[in-house]
Amino acid sequence: MARAGLGSGWDCLFANDFDHKKGHTYRTNWGTDEADRLKVSDVRDVKTADLPGHADLVWGSFPCQDLSLAGGGAGLKGDRSGTFWPFWDKIKTLIHEGRAPRMIVLENVCGTLTSHQGKDFAAICGALSQANYNYGAVIIDAVRFVPQSRPRLFIIGINDDIIIPDEAKSDSPSDLWHTRTLRTAHGKLPTKAKARWIWWNFSAPSRRKQTLSDLIEAQPDSVEWHTPGETRRLLSMMSDLNLKKVKNAKGSGRRMVGTIYKRTRVDENGVKVQRAEVRFDDVAGCLRTPAGGSSRQLIMVVDGQSVRSRLISSRETARLMGLPEEYILPDSYNEAYHLTGDGVVVNVVRHLAENLLEPILDSQVNAKREAA
Repeated sequence: MARAGLGSGWDCLFANDFDHKKGHTYRTNWGTDEADRLKVSDVRDVKTADLPGHADLVWGSFPCQDLSLAGGGAGLKGDRSGTFWPFWDKIKTLIHEGRAPRMIVLENVCGTLTSHQGKDFAAICGALSQANYNYGAVIIDAVRFVPQSRPRLFIIGINDDIIIPDEAKSDSPSDLWHTRTLRTAHGKLPTKAKARWIWWNFSAPSRRKQTLSDLIEAQPDSVEWHTPGETRRLLSMMSDLNLKKVKNAKGSGRRMVGTIYKRTRVDENGVKVQRAEVRFDDVAGCLRTPAGGSSRQLIMVVDGQSVRSRLISSRETARLMGLPEEYILPDSYNEAYHLTGDGVVVNVVRHLAENLLEPILDSQVNAKREAA
């Protein structure tokens, strides 16, 4: 999805993922000629000899489980999110070989900022700083681009050799890209790491026109509509507050589409119960990988007194990630959901590339022309 967002103006030199199923989908969509450019393995097994040329950009989306609010709190010491360090070893070797990437983008969940009281974020920033990268971070919520609530952290590092245009940076944080949590995490950074910090500055996207209702399939082929009994059971799992939302949707006078997640809550007697929580703001909840039944998002369509429900379809999840209709998804529902729930929204990558990464590279090219 990062490659799709960067677009045809970028040439992908190398790709890596440890998941063979994702690797198969990658080749299916990008072509069998990509076989030599994609290495399906643990990043620990990647050698810099596998990485051709001198890259303008290295994009790293390392596993988020140990950094997310739903994770176990292991942080960068965890088995999954800890893969950042083997990844960073490759960066350091490239630098030693004289092939330091001009840009590095690290994408992850916002929990990275608070993991271990901000120490994990500080460790990542320290690694960039020690490698002579000027860097900064932004929080971009995909809801600005697609009808899905999906805030993500993007840490953007620029090699010290690259001149950053004045318009790409600001003297102070902005409410647009720098949340209070991000500012707090920045405030905890060591002095040396702060010295290379940049408050990135780029324009906001135009107002989103697409709603969740626009993406819903009438007759999906990857899932089936619930039976009336199954829908009634789902309603029975709702609290009074959520049932009121359904009642209001019935009385709205128009077709309403909501999304549902099942969550474990403590009831009035102190007993843990599973609840179905619905939202009707025409925005989907954040897609997650389907590790268990409760992490699969459902949709509820209310049209007058008619109430229907089902799992969100594979194609709907792809649309929520900004993938084009022609993008080929795995046949297995779980594999497709895992692919999309684990990804980065295409539109967000494109906005970041168009408004920050590409202008910085273009200014470098123009500077060399002027010098010549």
